[in-house]
Amino acid sequence: MFTTLFLDLNSYFASCEQQMRPETRGQPLAVAPMDVLTTCVIAASYEAKAFGVKTGVMVGDAIKMCPGLRVVPARPEEYVRFHHRILEAIDTCIPVAAVHSIDEVSCTLIGRERDPAYALDLAHRLKRAILNVGCCLRCSIGLATNTVLAKVATDMMKPDGLVCIPKDELPQFLFKLKLIDLPGIGPRMERRLFMQGIETIEQLCRLSPSQLRAVWGSVWGARWWHLLRGEEIPTEVSRKKSIGHQHVLPPQFRNEPGARAIMIRLIVKAGARLRHEGLSASSILFWIKCREAQDWVRQFGLLDGRDTIEMTRIFGEAWAVDPPHRPIIAGVTLLGLLPHVGLTGSLFVEDRRRHALNMALDRVNLKYGSGTVYPASMIGAVEAAPMRIAFKSIPDLELI
Repeated sequence: MFTTLFLDLNSYFASCEQQMRPETRGQPLAVAPMDVLTTCVIAASYEAKAFGVKTGVMVGDAIKMCPGLRVVPARPEEYVRFHHRILEAIDTCIPVAAVHSIDEVSCTLIGRERDPAYALDLAHRLKRAILNVGCCLRCSIGLATNTVLAKVATDMMKPDGLVCIPKDELPQFLFKLKLIDLPGIGPRMERRLFMQGIETIEQLCRLSPSQLRAVWGSVWGARWWHLLRGEEIPTEVSRKKSIGHQHVLPPQFRNEPGARAIMIRLIVKAGARLRHEGLSASSILFWIKCREAQDWVRQFGLLDGRDTIEMTRIFGEAWAVDPPHRPIIAGVTLLGLLPHVGLTGSLFVEDRRRHALNMALDRVNLKYGSGTVYPASMIGAVEAAPMRIAFKSIPDLELI
């Protein structure tokens, strides 16, 4: 019996590009943030991976490694659109229980869906449903009795894999894997385990819950004892603590006017996202990373935690007093987030008018596209800070 189905889209960004560019299908392709040799690859097709091209490789090196490699600039908006279409396709077969990232989702199996034969048939139906969205969109699916092991199963066969981990074969089923194959065990944790004489999953599974807790230095060690044996551990739903945007400045914006314009662009994006999610912030952090100079960091409290106009005014005053020198990266972070519902609103007419203006600007930009209406101080920077995808937070379609 299985309780969880985990679905991982293979080489997602590259697959989307091959879907949109038929001439690249079956050919080595890499996706990069921009069309320059000095940036790095953020996704590679399986044809490119065969030559050693992978995420993090410099584009110039990737071209040398893979003759005929096609490098294309990323189009995050399109990947988000495909993501939502894929969710709709999955929902025709089974409800999505959780979206873990732009290319990973999990589904909870109930009733007869838990039967191995039915679960396997469901997995094949999901693969066909996704292929109906795009013939290049392949996925690996894992079936197990908890989310962690179902995710592990998706990594055991790529691309287009389907792996089942039966509970009655645990933990022995996992002994052929490496420690680093387990989600949450990265290079640092792997080194820590090695230093304690734990070099294999089999050795890890020999330890008791209390021993594992001591190894991890937290309750997570004891939880791993249960997870490796196929038990599901309920996870706490964490409240979002911050909203932020950052951007590496293009060369032409690495000056005081350019950086200022992009900072205001980031403030506008963060404010709109804050209101869209029904949140209010208690403070705002502005920061600029500078080349060969001290970084510029300023934090201020907010009286009205949803007012972009007020955020922009505060930023402008701080910038006018002491602008940074030789900026290379700009960022804005909204902190101390609380649901806006239930918070006491301002009694001042001017504040209420500004709030109405912010909401009106949001409605215009949602209807006609992001950046349709913006502060004059953003002129020249509207397209300079395009959308980026944080894998754990996928934008809604109306915010693209």
